[in-house]
Amino acid sequence: MIESLGIPAVGVITDRFLPTARVMADFAGLPGYPVACIAYPISNNTAAEISAKAGEIVEQVVAILQSPLRAR
Repeated sequence: MIESLGIPAVGVITDRFLPTARVMADFAGLPGYPVACIAYPISNNTAAEISAKAGEIVEQVVAILQSPLRAR
């Protein structure tokens, strides 16, 4: 993970895949690794819908990136 180099990072995932992301993080030795969730689905969304969904998660992303690395 890039965070091992001291670079803050955040995963963005659709809410449908959140359980899978949690299992993968646990498997990688990163239990509780935070991710920003965007509402599923996105594949058939218009550009405007994607933009709106991205706008909804900006606060999540900023909060995760500003948190101390060891707390994540």
